[in-house]
Amino acid sequence: MTIDILAIGLPALADKMLTQRAPDLGWTLHRPGPDGLAPPEVAERIVGVAASGAATVDARLIDALPALKIVSVHAVGYDLTDVAHARSRGVVVTHTPDVLNEDVADLALLLTLGTLRRLPAMDAWIRAGRWVSDGPPPLSRSATGLRYGLLGLGRIGQAIARRLEPLAGSLAYHTRNPVKDAPWRHVPNLVDLAAQVDVLIVIVPGGAATRGLVSAQVLEALGPTGVLINVARGEVVDQDVLVAALTSGRLGGAGLDVFADEPNVPKALIDSDRCVLTPHVASATVETRNAMAELMMANLEAVLTDRPPVTPVPD
Repeated sequence: MTIDILAIGLPALADKMLTQRAPDLGWTLHRPGPDGLAPPEVAERIVGVAASGAATVDARLIDALPALKIVSVHAVGYDLTDVAHARSRGVVVTHTPDVLNEDVADLALLLTLGTLRRLPAMDAWIRAGRWVSDGPPPLSRSATGLRYGLLGLGRIGQAIARRLEPLAGSLAYHTRNPVKDAPWRHVPNLVDLAAQVDVLIVIVPGGAATRGLVSAQVLEALGPTGVLINVARGEVVDQDVLVAALTSGRLGGAGLDVFADEPNVPKALIDSDRCVLTPHVASATVETRNAMAELMMANLEAVLTDRPPVTPVPD
């Protein structure tokens, strides 16, 4: 008797691992149809869903799988999974925290340094022959001694803060409540934090609670020399407002790994030499994606053999 698993939108490495190991575990893998649901002939047998963080696992899908036991999300963020509805059905939801902290923090630092020092623009200057024809490029900004702020101070946020400490003139953060034992200054109001820093780094979960949190007021407070870095979710930033602030010169620059309508990126951002853009790759290293896939598999195996999940989403 096989165990039926629905795989939705997994990255290539995780999909390959799941495909290779499934036969030894007695699992049969299925893919969703054009309607996003499991094939009708197997829907009643599906007991596990393995989904990327970009895949929607909503009430419609959950209700279409009456035997479902677990949704194993291949990401630290699970905002596209209806956790409340899953729990109401007795379905466990898991994710892959911690194993990606360091790589996401590394990319946040890289985006910060790359935006301040205008690295893509400097690279383009040479490749276009402008060093020969026009001489040295315009000056960039030093990263040392600046005032840094973090929107969010979870595990990844703290990893980012530790990387910033050696070069920061000051370091502060905004969360709803101060983080216990955090050595950095807590600012209760986000607009106040934006007004007090040169660089604002966004690292909060996505979802309804944070959608549009980085608003026109926040960007106005950050100001024409301020820099915004986003390694969280695209919807946390009001992207239309961001584009307007950049094109009008009311914001100094932006380093973005995430966007509101991925993979579509506004042309104004692509054309701006004050932006550094990466295609949602903060966790996209061989080492981290291997660890995420292993943890996704471990959660599936645990729940489907009646053991506690390894990393359930928090209550």
